[in-house]
Amino acid sequence: MGIKKKTKLKSLSQGRPPTTKKPIQSISSKATRTIIRTHHTLEKRRAKALADGDEVTAAALAREIATQGGLETYQRASLIGQRNDRGGDSSKILMEWLSPLSARLKEQASRGVSLRMLEVGALSTNNAVSRSHAFQVERIDLNSQSEGITQQDFMERPLPKDDSDKFDIISLSLVLNYVPDGAGRGDMLLRTLKFLHTAPPALNDFAEWFPSLFLVLPSPCVSNSRYMDEARLEAIMESLGYVMVKKKLSNKLVYYLWRLSSFTLGPVLWKKEEIRTGKSRNNFSVVLKK
Repeated sequence: MGIKKKTKLKSLSQGRPPTTKKPIQSISSKATRTIIRTHHTLEKRRAKALADGDEVTAAALAREIATQGGLETYQRASLIGQRNDRGGDSSKILMEWLSPLSARLKEQASRGVSLRMLEVGALSTNNAVSRSHAFQVERIDLNSQSEGITQQDFMERPLPKDDSDKFDIISLSLVLNYVPDGAGRGDMLLRTLKFLHTAPPALNDFAEWFPSLFLVLPSPCVSNSRYMDEARLEAIMESLGYVMVKKKLSNKLVYYLWRLSSFTLGPVLWKKEEIRTGKSRNNFSVVLKK
C-alpha cells in the first residue's frame, strides 16, 4: 500500500510524465485514433491518482505511458491526423470563417500592424493560419516539436504586463480536452480572459470578430458527455463574457469561435452536474468556482 497524500496539480505539465523520443511511422487512421485515445485515458487515470495522493498507481501509469511512447508519440500521432489525407489541420476552419476579412488582415500585416494570435498546443509552424500571413502568431506547447514553437505551459505563462503583451485571438485546438479534470479546464478558460485585449480592434469590420477564442474539441465532449452538452457549453462561455460567432459540428470534432464581448466578470459557478445518463457516456466536464 502506498502512502496517500492529497496533491494539487498546479500546471498542465505537473500532471504529465516525461516525454520520450520513440519515433512513430505513418500509420492507419484507426491506429492513430487508438494511440490518442489510449494516451488520454492513461493521463486522466494518472492525474486522478496524483490528485488522490496515490503515488504508487501514478508511477505505474507513468511507466505505462512512457512504454507507449509518452507525449511525443501522442503528438506525432496528432500530426499524422492533421495531414490533408486525414482531414487537415483545424486552423483551416478558422481561416475559412475569416475569409471575408483576409484581405484587410493581410493589408494590416504588410504595414506591420498585424493582429496577434496565441496558438496554445501548437504542433506545426506550417498550418493554415501560419500560411495565411494574416496574424502575428506566437506558438507554445508543452513539448515543442520544431523551431518557432516555444516550449511553455499556458497555465504557467507569465501574465501580460500591459496591453502590448495581450492578443486579439487565442487558439485552443484540442487542448482543453487534454486537461485531465473539469476544474482544470475551467481554470484554463478563465485564464484566456487575462491574455485577450480588453477592447475590440479599432477597425469596425474587425470588432464583430475580435478579441476571440478559437476552441476545438472532440465531438463526444459535447455530444456524448454525462456532464456537458452544447447548451451547457454555451451557457458556461456566456457566463465568462463570450458570445458565439461561428460553429461547425462534425462526427469527430466541434469547432467554435467565441468573441469576448464583456470584460467585467462577476461571480461564476458551474458544478459538475449530470445532465445525461447512460453507461456509454464519457466524463468530460468544465467546472468553474470563481
